Amino acid sequence: MASDNQKITRHAGIDRAFHWIMAATVLLLMITSLLPVLGIRFAWYGVHWVSGLLLTAIIAGHILRALFVQKPRVIMIAGADFKPRGAGKYTLPQKLMHLAWAVVVLVAIVTGLLLLRKAGVSFLERDPYVRTLAAWGIITLLHDLAALLSVFLVLLHVYFAILPEKRAYLRSMLKGSISRAELGQEHDLSKVDRGD
Repeated sequence: MASDNQKITRHAGIDRAFHWIMAATVLLLMITSLLPVLGIRFAWYGVHWVSGLLLTAIIAGHILRALFVQKPRVIMIAGADFKPRGAGKYTLPQKLMHLAWAVVVLVAIVTGLLLLRKAGVSFLERDPYVRTLAAWGIITLLHDLAALLSVFLVLLHVYFAILPEKRAYLRSMLKGSISRAELGQEHDLSKVDRGD
C-alpha cells in the first residue's frame, strides 16, 4: 500500500511549461488589448498580434499532445465527477474551468486570426473589404467578449489557486507533484493510479 506522503506526479514538465507560457501570453494579450481602451497609449498592435500567433501555436501543440500523447477522456466530464471523491485526475470544477478556457481561447484565436486580415500584418495584405461591416462587427464583438471573459477567468483561476485548501494544486503546477494524502481529499486514488 502506498504511503500518504508518497508524491504523485500530477503535471509533467511540458504541461507545466505549457501552462505558464500560456498564462504569460494571455496576460500579455490582455495588457496590450485593454490598456489602450483605458487611454494608455503605446505601440501595442505588433506585440498583440505576435502574442496571438504564439498563443495559437501553443494551443495547437497542446491539442495535438492531448489527442496523441495524453488521455483525452481525463478532461471529459463524467458521472463520477458529481460524486464526493469520485474524480480521477481532475475534479468537476477543474474540468469546467478547462472547458471555459477552451471556449474562450478558441473564440479569441479564431476571431483574432480573422481580424488579422482587416488590420493587416507583415505577412498578410490588409483587406478590410473581404467581409461586410456587419460581419466585422460580429467578429470584433466576439473577440472583445473573449478578452473580457479572459479577465474574469484569470481572476477566478488565481482566486481558487491561492485558497489555502487548494494550494496543493498550485504547488503541483509549480513543482509537478502532489502527495497522495492531498490528492485523496477530492480524488479517487484508484483512478489516479490508473491514469484516469
